[in-house]
Amino acid sequence: MSDIRLAFSHPVERAVATADDRPRDRISLRDHVVEVEIGAFQAERGATQRVRFDVVVEVRPLTEPVADDVDRILSYDRLTEAIAQELAAERVNLLETLAERIAERILLEPMAMRAFVRVEKLDRGPGALGVEIVRTRRDLPRDLHLVRDEDRPHPVIVYLSNAAIASDRLAPWLDGLEAAGRPAILCVGAPEMPTPRARAGLAQRRIDLLALEQNAWVLAGRDARCVVVESRTELDWAMKHGQISVWAPSKIVLDAVDSPEAQPRDGVALAAWLGRQMQAAELIVVGETPPEEAGLPVRAAGPDAPAL
Repeated sequence: MSDIRLAFSHPVERAVATADDRPRDRISLRDHVVEVEIGAFQAERGATQRVRFDVVVEVRPLTEPVADDVDRILSYDRLTEAIAQELAAERVNLLETLAERIAERILLEPMAMRAFVRVEKLDRGPGALGVEIVRTRRDLPRDLHLVRDEDRPHPVIVYLSNAAIASDRLAPWLDGLEAAGRPAILCVGAPEMPTPRARAGLAQRRIDLLALEQNAWVLAGRDARCVVVESRTELDWAMKHGQISVWAPSKIVLDAVDSPEAQPRDGVALAAWLGRQMQAAELIVVGETPPEEAGLPVRAAGPDAPAL
């Protein structure tokens, strides 16, 4: 169409202009503003900014009277919940990513047929900067699976000291983890070599996280079953498919909505934080002193323990 006015109109006008002949009802959310940390630039880290959401959802018309029953409609709460759930899941860099995830979550609702999602930053300039997408149910990835909290697996988190990484018992430990059939995520501390020192705290935090990731690759090099992963999506996939993961912490720690109080130099405390985030069944600390307050069941093992 040639009416460029629609490019800047509210999504509901876009929905009307691009509708087909099939009757559709619509629900909308307008001017929903949330303070959130988001953005790919370094200046956007550690600070919140106002983000505005406008959402329009075309829903399948009811074939019977609604009878004033809220359970028979797509509630407005589902729209605000979709936004809140995606904002709470992890910090994202791009508005495009956030809009896509919100649309996917909304379109999983049985009545939702097409979703228009506009997301705008209000504090990055004199005007609003944003993106708008439209998605239909047929646009959903076939492998999309948003896991409910009650359906999540409860992995065992295994922290390995440097002595444990080098131990001849590593292969038998992994054999035992595989035989137990529980999802396993391995965590490591800093390597024994000194790390560079920076004056700025944020810079030092990144350096220390990268040191942990170097050690994660050392562990992965000792046994091919250990696969280094960095994102929550990769961890979820690995748990679902029986893969033993070695956690590279930078992405999840830096993108966490509630950042860990533990410093990267305290690898055991960081492993406990991951355990809480993943709703782990247990934290096994091999070769170091376990934390006093981990927030989940903890078990200690020596670097030469016959089994975990």
